[in-house]
Amino acid sequence: MTAYTATVTVRLKHGVLDPEAETTKQALERLGFELSELRSADRFEIDLEADDAAEAEERAESMAERLLANPTIHDYEVSAAPAAESA
Repeated sequence: MTAYTATVTVRLKHGVLDPEAETTKQALERLGFELSELRSADRFEIDLEADDAAEAEERAESMAERLLANPTIHDYEVSAAPAAESA
């Protein structure tokens, strides 16, 4: 088994109201920044042991489907890479 860090990024689907992003967008515009759209997202980094990156991604995908994301309102992306070694 090898240590991996799986990353799950969860976003609201297009068309779902995102009040946090709208408030932030308005504040950025008041500060003089021009932007056409802003979306908020949650990012989960999961350290786990797996035989390979595909297994780590599969396990993280299962976590996303079962708990981290609501498929009715969320889209999510999953990736996995070998964990960085601790110093």
